[in-house]
Amino acid sequence: MILLINFKTYPSATGKNAIKLAKICKEISRKTKTKIVVAAQIADIHNISKIISTVSQHVDYFDQGRYTGYVLPEAVKANGAIGSLINHSEHKLSLDAVKKTIERCKKLKLKTIVCAASLKEVKKIKEFKPDYIAYEVPELIATGVSISKVKASSVKKFVKLLKGTKIVPLVGAGVSTGNDVKAALKLGCKGVLVASAITKAKDPRKVVLEMCSQA
Repeated sequence: MILLINFKTYPSATGKNAIKLAKICKEISRKTKTKIVVAAQIADIHNISKIISTVSQHVDYFDQGRYTGYVLPEAVKANGAIGSLINHSEHKLSLDAVKKTIERCKKLKLKTIVCAASLKEVKKIKEFKPDYIAYEVPELIATGVSISKVKASSVKKFVKLLKGTKIVPLVGAGVSTGNDVKAALKLGCKGVLVASAITKAKDPRKVVLEMCSQA
């Protein structure tokens, strides 16, 4: 199982707090032998990647040069990232941009984790052959109502869409408990994408451990 934790821009997962949370994740990853990857803010990648496998929360597809303010794959890789989230619901891209970003990352051997908000979007994105697709229904994000529970049939269809490809199916949106993770795995997903359930938890260690115990 893969537990992908999106730190987003929560204060509990920024700067020194990001380092603290990353160390908790590393400890539990070793203890449970579960693969944990974190998606850190650009400014935190350098420090966090020294602790645990880290991906960027976003990258742009432009080439190096006169592109002030953009985040390039070369930069995140140089700072220790092994890949990037692409097309998160909070940072949507056009399908053309998704395609170009995947291509840029592949050239640099960076893992691509592309978010899809619908099965229709999944069908289009899978043609670009990313490494992972994370199916997240936007309206359930940060609600505590898990997609693996209330949209089980949709998750099954998602997994079926990726059958026969090399794309790893992940699911997110409202995943908050160990039981939510267990349900996602039972539906055929190989891991989950979570954020607020951990970053806003009073005891993130407890939540991470509970989720990893389902592997």
